[in-house]
Amino acid sequence: MSNPLLSLSSHSLPQLDATSDGQSRMTRVVSKYFNRAADILNLDPNYRLILGLPSRELAVNLPVQLDSGEIHIFPGYRVQHHVAMGPMQGGLRYRPDLTLDDLRALALWATLTAAVADVPFGGSMGGIVCDPSTMSSQELERLTRRYVVEILDIIGTERDILSPDFSTDQQVMAWIMDTYSMHARQTVTAIVTGKPLELGGSHGSHESIGYGVWCLLDAALKHLGRQPTQTSVAIQGAGRRGGSAAVLLHEAGYNVIAITDSGGGVYRPDGLNIPDVLDYFTRTGSLAGYKEADALTDAELLSLDCDVLVPAYLQNQITADNVKNLRCRILCEAAYGASTSEASEVLDNSDIYVIPAIMGESGGIIVRYFEWVQNRIGFRWRRHIVLERLRDRVVAMYRNVVKVGEEHSVSLREASYILGVQHMGRDLSLRGIYA
Repeated sequence: MSNPLLSLSSHSLPQLDATSDGQSRMTRVVSKYFNRAADILNLDPNYRLILGLPSRELAVNLPVQLDSGEIHIFPGYRVQHHVAMGPMQGGLRYRPDLTLDDLRALALWATLTAAVADVPFGGSMGGIVCDPSTMSSQELERLTRRYVVEILDIIGTERDILSPDFSTDQQVMAWIMDTYSMHARQTVTAIVTGKPLELGGSHGSHESIGYGVWCLLDAALKHLGRQPTQTSVAIQGAGRRGGSAAVLLHEAGYNVIAITDSGGGVYRPDGLNIPDVLDYFTRTGSLAGYKEADALTDAELLSLDCDVLVPAYLQNQITADNVKNLRCRILCEAAYGASTSEASEVLDNSDIYVIPAIMGESGGIIVRYFEWVQNRIGFRWRRHIVLERLRDRVVAMYRNVVKVGEEHSVSLREASYILGVQHMGRDLSLRGIYA
């Protein structure tokens, strides 16, 4: 007797379509390369259908009392993509321009990153439509706790684990852990990663993406026959991602010549004193006004003549309008969707060596996995152990993606999608379809 689910045609349900109207730029990128990888792999159409859609989407309305006494309703979301590889894990972001479509793309990217990095997690992503810069700490705490209560039924240490993303941090994770624990009537540290060290966080968590970028660049330079001490680097983003990458690369002998944040940036062709720059950034909240280097805009940073460019800020930074202005030799994306679909197509046909965000973000998801494991066994690893295991995983991932790229004669971006889709499809095939 035939299985009715497996007899579905590719038109029975909506699926990833890189040309659909109304999709965000991020969705168009992930759709295009997901479908391209599925084509190369000759993926079963039914598996393409299942893997191309989130398994669950939850939308909630969050009534929160502001300090003024006014009640404001904030829209919130949680998208859970794929559970075949293990419990889902993904970030929580607070942004006024947040869309559900963006979260769908980010959840799929999280699954692909876990698959490429060989981490037993599925991907998820959540967010609240708000402007945290206009809210007090008390308002953000009330908002966070209300969000946790509204999504309580779909998260858990074996279901979906939350982590910091843009505009959320260790403190937000602590509020989430406490709220969940109060309802569980016991302390549940493993419900979040990226939390304070004092509450069960992991060494290396704050710097994980930056450390992963450093490991990737070391592996890429070795592969390409270049030396770190002869490599100039420009970084877009001075926060948790870009700032940590800047410090680590500077300490390793790379020549970090430029760095920007949302309020501007600084440039010095013979190299910045990164510790001093970031100390200024921490004290003032901006790079504007730093006197020991020239001022620089994001647009100017993206067009700098440099060996390595690291976009580590937000999506849609490299577009069809500015991609032809890039003068870097290596582009290491440290933020999902850093390049739009149109820009990615140009980069695929250029001489720029692109390390895609699926790889550039991998340090984060690897250390989140390590933190989850440590919470579950009740034992904290030392910092050097965490970072050593992180480097081993990132270097192995780089070699695997390069091997796939050589086998299929494709770019690292396409190879990372092929490896990720292959892993996802394998696990789904082994587990089967429950219906």
